[in-house]
Amino acid sequence: MTTMTAQTTQVYSLFIRATPEQIWEAITKPEFTAKYFYGSHVDSTFAPGSPFNSWSPDHSQLWVDGVIEEAEPPTKLSHTWRALYDEEAAAEEFSRVTWEIEPADGGVSKLTVVHDRLEGAPKTAASVAGGWMYILSGLKTLLETGEPLAG
Repeated sequence: MTTMTAQTTQVYSLFIRATPEQIWEAITKPEFTAKYFYGSHVDSTFAPGSPFNSWSPDHSQLWVDGVIEEAEPPTKLSHTWRALYDEEAAAEEFSRVTWEIEPADGGVSKLTVVHDRLEGAPKTAASVAGGWMYILSGLKTLLETGEPLAG
């Protein structure tokens, strides 16, 4: 897995023993995101222009909001991102998260997550620099073993 720290563009790449369709489902279905994304429940139709929301486990708080910019199942998803779980980050400009999924040999797929447009969101950049590695490790573990990384 590769990473960049709190930069204005952060890039993370990893190989997962899963099909692009399985990875797509894991990043777009709340029953999966709840198991590796800090308990959050993603909520969107994933049609370009539609809202992208991520809710707390009990749906009492909206943690992240944004808009779907591009969706090409099962190979690419791009959406804006504003972290609402932190008051300072919530006041920042929207950034963008792009998920690119490529099939590879031997039943493996490459997932690359690019979090960019962070120039106007330094608090968000610092926050997600520590979080994406944990989230993506949890996604990989869940897809490869059927079990969450942490309880």
